[in-house]
Amino acid sequence: MIKTEIQNIKLRFGIIGNAEALNRAIDIAMQVAPTDLSVLITGESGVGKETFPQIVHQFSRRKHGQYIAVNCGAIPEGTIDSELFGHEKGAFTGAIGDRNGYFAEANGGTIFLDEVGELPLATQARLLRVLESGEYIKVGSSKVQKTNVRIVAATNVNLTEAIADGRFREDLFYRLNTVPIKIPPLRERGEDIALLFRKFASDFAEKYRMPAIQLTEDAKAMLKAYPWPGNVRQLKNITEQISIIETHREINAAILQNYLPAQPMDARLPMLLGAKGHGGGKTFESEREILYQVLFDMRRDMTELKKLVNTLMAERGEPGYNIVHPVPSSSTINISPMIHTGNVTPVDDDIQDTEEYVEETLSLDDVEKEMIRKALERHHGRRKNAAKDLKISERTLYRKIKEYGLE
Repeated sequence: MIKTEIQNIKLRFGIIGNAEALNRAIDIAMQVAPTDLSVLITGESGVGKETFPQIVHQFSRRKHGQYIAVNCGAIPEGTIDSELFGHEKGAFTGAIGDRNGYFAEANGGTIFLDEVGELPLATQARLLRVLESGEYIKVGSSKVQKTNVRIVAATNVNLTEAIADGRFREDLFYRLNTVPIKIPPLRERGEDIALLFRKFASDFAEKYRMPAIQLTEDAKAMLKAYPWPGNVRQLKNITEQISIIETHREINAAILQNYLPAQPMDARLPMLLGAKGHGGGKTFESEREILYQVLFDMRRDMTELKKLVNTLMAERGEPGYNIVHPVPSSSTINISPMIHTGNVTPVDDDIQDTEEYVEETLSLDDVEKEMIRKALERHHGRRKNAAKDLKISERTLYRKIKEYGLE
């Protein structure tokens, strides 16, 4: 039976669901709140990590102090030290006066550092000093300042891989990860998906003053089977779309299918990390390996689909297809669309018509560049929206745009 305290927290913070992993995360947040230990919250984008630092703060001795949430991935690298630690007048161009940073403003309270994995290495060193001694120095100053701040951090980045790649300090990771809280992805929460849909449908019905939409049993099954790469955020957006667009208030699987997008390649990356990066017998050391594995899996799936179609056509006595099995090299990925060059005749023992394959060899850089280019086009050059679409931070997108000359 679920603890009464956990149920009360759910009501207070608007958390919907009864999944065991979710209840465990709430329980840990409650247990660690009265202490001053650092907390690291991990989970995919869109799972609702931002609620848990508020739980930690509100149930701590610092609840009457300042609570400041900082999105580290949205602050440009050149100004993030100033934002966090403040600066002196004249420290850089545009510094027309002294300014206190977030660590000064939140003295006696809590700072939530979202997307902490996107912090530059130099800023990580400054943050480590705050964690170890409560000391920091303003940009352009030599005077040591003191602060008493509790740090709660969150990330959707695999920090173990970031450490191996030299993008994140190992000593900082251990200081932040004193108490880890893992938020489960939506696809692992079972019956919670239908509960969340019903809650969102009710909210939008009240907002737009219309009857709430309801799901048929086949639609509920489809909702539960979908992998939800965008997690709770995606479910909420889809519920709102259906609420506004559909005139019929009962939604069956056929209607729901129109609102569940096919998974793009970039949306599969977090699932691959979760499935193969932990206990799956395989780990990835770079985003390139993940991208390569996704493309390889897609190619394999297409081959299996062609085999299935060929078998079904043969059983019906219809024209069949020969399937070519190209083997990708270790440094390139061969994407080979199938092109018809003439009429297809039935397969017999003596003659087999073959499909002509035109192979286009693309490097991983080319594939990544094209994905970024198309995302920018889809969002008319708006980088914030493109970064969200690609499931990467704005800073990473800026770096990739510069790297590939896409300005």
